[in-house]
Amino acid sequence: PNQHGSLSDRPGLLKYYFLVNAEEPLCEMAKASLRQRNATNGAGESVETHKFCLGWLKSRELGRRRGCEASRAQSDFVGRVYPTLQRRHWPGAPIVEESRRPHTHGAVFNLEFSPDGKVLAAACEHTDVLLYDPLSTRQFYKMERAHLDCVNCIRFLDARMFATCSDDCSVQLWDLRNLKQSICQLKGHTNWVKNIEYSRKSGLLLTSGFDGRVLTWDINKYMEDGCSHESVFHTHGLMRTRLTPDSSKMVMSTAMGYLVIIHDLDLSSMSEDLKYFNAANYMRSYHIEQVNPEQDTDSMYFRLPKNRVEIITDFVPTENYWYITSLQVHPQGWCSLSRYTSPDDDSEWTCVHDLQDTSKPRPSVHGRKMPPHQTRPRLTHFIEEANVGRGFIKELCFSDDGRLVCSPFGYGVRILAFDPKCSELCDCHPETPVQLYEVKTLVTHADTVLTTKFSPIHCMLVSGCLSGKICFYQPAL
Repeated sequence: PNQHGSLSDRPGLLKYYFLVNAEEPLCEMAKASLRQRNATNGAGESVETHKFCLGWLKSRELGRRRGCEASRAQSDFVGRVYPTLQRRHWPGAPIVEESRRPHTHGAVFNLEFSPDGKVLAAACEHTDVLLYDPLSTRQFYKMERAHLDCVNCIRFLDARMFATCSDDCSVQLWDLRNLKQSICQLKGHTNWVKNIEYSRKSGLLLTSGFDGRVLTWDINKYMEDGCSHESVFHTHGLMRTRLTPDSSKMVMSTAMGYLVIIHDLDLSSMSEDLKYFNAANYMRSYHIEQVNPEQDTDSMYFRLPKNRVEIITDFVPTENYWYITSLQVHPQGWCSLSRYTSPDDDSEWTCVHDLQDTSKPRPSVHGRKMPPHQTRPRLTHFIEEANVGRGFIKELCFSDDGRLVCSPFGYGVRILAFDPKCSELCDCHPETPVQLYEVKTLVTHADTVLTTKFSPIHCMLVSGCLSGKICFYQPAL
């Protein structure tokens, strides 16, 4: 039995439990619970177990399971439902063709759901933040002039609090219960702030911007005169920064064609451990000056017990220089998802890199020696994108279970999977890089799509475009 207690002793509910599990052997939890079914339970415990059983049945009915515990039935569920996605319209409402005339709030740069899936927030070009009810697809609040310049990113810290960052070099904290003014304003960056992350492990807010710095903020110690911050990392050409869900790794993308991974992350000592390391300087020395790795003092950073650095350079096509503008991390922290363009904007690609640690590094693969800054080949999947809307960053996303990827594709979105069965990455990890499988493509906008997001709760996908339109997609069952 787990923390939810034993199964309810109500015969009807138990009968339903047996019916839905007739094709599966009873789990140990159920067996132990059945042995306790005749025990006398308090009224509070009975209510809690009743809610647990109903929630479990509902989750099973929706096919929502996580990680490696996901069964073949889950793959079938995802593979059958998401190809039926279509743009949602209210029943009986006239379908008005979208025009290219931009909305007053400007382009939609970022979309973010609250953890409970009840609120959708949109970061807009013209300093505004829009709030939607995802189930009704209606906008219920518009935060006008949330910043002094375009809003770039939104990150929910919990079901009520969220943070926004902007080209005005500031970060704002907000509470859904009082949106007339922000809780506090964080100032420390000297250039556009493009990314916000939150480490639940340490309780620190993490931001990064085009000044090349990654800053941490202890927002629990905010005072009237501001909030102190610490610069934990710096490199030239920094584009995006992401944390894995367990905050054990930090992944950063750059405008110089490589990813930086910090393994065994410890934010409390990161600034001291990596004080004299600069990834851009190291890569310049490695590629141009041809410094011997054994004589390079930076090589020590690849062997640290904590905050160990790894630089990923294997991409498709095999060129040395890419603008890696968009970055996401798998919900289980298994891999990274990045989108990059060539310096002349002639081609655009999406790729997946494995982030998991391995006990035995591979010094060479197919006769090719691995560079000292990379332990093994990381590239697993790739696909070429539609090179539409040059100069704009396109934000892609994972589904909540990590089986699907949604990528902006011209005037629509493209849903991708690791294989035709929509399997988990752990069930279809290739030996050599393979192409992502295209599940479905939807063209629903009249302008270039810039951002996409899956709901963490519902079977729902949302996209936003350059003209400011937001589209909701749900399966047609």
